[in-house]
Amino acid sequence: MDLITHIALLRGINVGGRQLAAMADLRAMLATLNFTNPRSLLQSGNLIFQCAPTPTPELEALLESQAEARLGLRTAFMVRTAAEWREIVAANPFTREARDDPARLVAMAFKQTLAAQAVRTLRAAIVDRETLEARGRELYVVYPDGMGNSRLTTALIDRTLGQRGTARNWNTVMKLAALVQG
Repeated sequence: MDLITHIALLRGINVGGRQLAAMADLRAMLATLNFTNPRSLLQSGNLIFQCAPTPTPELEALLESQAEARLGLRTAFMVRTAAEWREIVAANPFTREARDDPARLVAMAFKQTLAAQAVRTLRAAIVDRETLEARGRELYVVYPDGMGNSRLTTALIDRTLGQRGTARNWNTVMKLAALVQG
């Protein structure tokens, strides 16, 4: 049976001194779950591993329950296969921003497909210079003045879309793409 490479994005860990989790502990957890080649990128909750083909919702539920049971870490995991990650990169509607200012472009991952009406409502809530586009379970957002200065906050996005997501800037998206290539 062929193993599938996955990326797991953890929501809101090691940010602002909250939800602290050591990447070594998360890699060890993956190994004890018999996942192959567990790796991490940065300290913000980006894991790469291989396992037998498993439905994404099952993997997310397993990782969430095991992180809480083993590490006391209660957070959401958004899982994508390497093939899905390549599609996320290819579907980016903001290629100029990705090239010119990748730190101000983020891809947000969600568990479910984003509803078109909710995305329209979110777009209407923008009061500054941000722009956004949805593609399936991903939301691409350009923050020309920086995410930290924006009123288009993660809380507003989650509330308007009716589900919680996790964001990675384009530099991180591309680093993850390089790690799962091949």
